[in-house]
Amino acid sequence: MSRLASELQRLRRSPWEVLWSALVSCGLVLFSQLAVAIVPRLLPSISLLAMLPVAGLVFLATIVVGRFWRRFIGVAASAPLFVLFNVLFLWGVYVFVIRRDTSSLLDMLINAECALLLWGLYRILSGDPGIVAYETSFLEEAGCKDFVDAICSSEKHPSLSRVRHCNCCKVNVRGYDHHCPAFGNCIGQKNHRLFMALLTGFVVAESTYTMCSTKYISRCINSGTIRTENPLSLNMVIGTMLFSVLQVLWQVVFLIWHVYGICFNIKTDEWINWKKYPEFQMKEQPQSDFEVKFVNPYDKGMLCNIREFLKPK
Repeated sequence: MSRLASELQRLRRSPWEVLWSALVSCGLVLFSQLAVAIVPRLLPSISLLAMLPVAGLVFLATIVVGRFWRRFIGVAASAPLFVLFNVLFLWGVYVFVIRRDTSSLLDMLINAECALLLWGLYRILSGDPGIVAYETSFLEEAGCKDFVDAICSSEKHPSLSRVRHCNCCKVNVRGYDHHCPAFGNCIGQKNHRLFMALLTGFVVAESTYTMCSTKYISRCINSGTIRTENPLSLNMVIGTMLFSVLQVLWQVVFLIWHVYGICFNIKTDEWINWKKYPEFQMKEQPQSDFEVKFVNPYDKGMLCNIREFLKPK
C-alpha cells in the first residue's frame, strides 16, 4: 500500500472528505490566481517590477482569507493539491494563451517540464522517505521509554544513527531533513535526491514560464495589439508571471540552503535542533559554566559529502 493510501486510512477520511478537500484546494488556487491577476488590471500604469511586491502582498492576503474561510466551513485544504492545481493552472494558461507565440522547441520543453513535475509530485507523495520501525523489545533492551528518547541518545545505539522523529507524521525517518507540507511527505534518506530534483525542476519550469510569458507580453506591446487582446487573458498572463517570479525567488533561496546542507552533510532538522542531539554538542569548560558549541561529526569534506548524498549507504 502506498504512503498516500496508508495516510488516508490512518486519518480515516471518507471519499467525500477527500473530494471536499480537493474542491477547497482548487477554489483557493483559482481565488489566489484571480486576485493576483487583478493587480495589473487595477495598476496598469506601473512597471512589472513595481507590481511584484504588490502581487506578493495580494497573494499572502488571499492565503490568509482562504485559511479563515476553511476554518469557517470546517473543511481542510490539502497543500499537495494546492501545489498540483497551481501547476495545472499555469500549464493551462500557457496552453490556451501563451503557446501560440512560443517556438516549437520551447513548447516541447515547457510541456515536458510540467509533465515531469506532475510525475515527481506523485512519486514523492507516494514514496517512502526512509521510515524506520523497531519492535517494542528494542526499547526495553535499550532502556528507553520511547523512540524519541532512543533517537536523542543515538550515540549509544548505532542502528539509530541520524534517525529522527517527525512530529507531523509521527514516524521515525532515517536521514530526516524536514517535513515538507507542499509535497505531503517527510524528506529523508530515500527521497532527498528526488526532493532536490523536484525543487530544481520547479525553479527551472517557473523560470521557463516567466520567459515565455514575458515574450508574449513584449509581443503584445511591440506589435501594438495590446489593446485588442482579451483583457482577461492578458491580465492572467501577467498575474501568473508575477506568481512564478515570486515562487522562484524563495525557491532559489531554499535550494541554495539545501545545496549548502549537502556540501557540509547537515540536515535542516539537525541545524535547527542541534542542541537536542548530543553528537552535535562540544562542551567546553571556561572559568564558570559549561559552554556548548556546535560541531558536525558527519562532515567528511565537501567531495565525500556530495558522494555520500548521491550514493547513501
